[in-house]
Amino acid sequence: MVRSQCIVEIGGIPISLHTADREFFDALQLRYSGFRSDSRPQSEFELDISSTVSVSDEDVQVRVEGREWTVERGDFAARWDPESGRGRIRQNRNPYAVDSVLRIVHSLILARRRGFLLHAASAICDGKAYVFSGISGAGKTTMTRLAPREAVLLTDEVSYIRRQGDTYFSFGTPFAGELARAGENCAAPIAGLFFLEKGPSNRFDALPASDAVQRLMRNILFFAQDRGLVEQIFATACDFVGSVPVHQLAFYPDARVWDEIMNFGKEAVHG
Repeated sequence: MVRSQCIVEIGGIPISLHTADREFFDALQLRYSGFRSDSRPQSEFELDISSTVSVSDEDVQVRVEGREWTVERGDFAARWDPESGRGRIRQNRNPYAVDSVLRIVHSLILARRRGFLLHAASAICDGKAYVFSGISGAGKTTMTRLAPREAVLLTDEVSYIRRQGDTYFSFGTPFAGELARAGENCAAPIAGLFFLEKGPSNRFDALPASDAVQRLMRNILFFAQDRGLVEQIFATACDFVGSVPVHQLAFYPDARVWDEIMNFGKEAVHG
């Protein structure tokens, strides 16, 4: 049986997906077109496509069994050994089900690499990344829609944040939200993280470190009940807050807010 390989590289971490289903392989190629890679994969998954696996609204379950992590929801079941990097996914024909597995696997990988996935939008302007987090309806998608024409969208839904050297970077992801558009496959150092709320005017309020860490932890995407990894993520969150300016941003939804954001970024660099 001939199995085709699609290597998906997000955040500089390539993961290969193997399937013998040619139609599904073509769907994967299209789904991750901006993130396909020829790099040597760090992990690989065999995909078993089954018409008997149905769509489900069940919550995802993530647990460790011996050396393997298991990830299950109604529309897929996956196993992954982080030591060998090998895993298997059994799922229905929806290529977007792979998104959930990739997000969870990347969250487990990043926990040990001083990074995390954040429920946040992010975009690059003038070589710097700006990250916008908050509860649903706070304005993440609005902020990306208001961005200047020259801005590069990294994501309107899941920001991929990882420390390289002494600097935290935000990477583009294929995980789309309301815009239904994948981000660009690039990265930039983070100039600031902004927790959003809508208001009658634009106002930046610096957050005390303890408040910033608490808000950050509430918005980090991590599903595994593993104390050691949670402690590593908490340490990374504390380090992030000590390295990147974090503010509460109350904003009025028009394009002028980006002028103030860019001025903020310039002041942060020169300050």
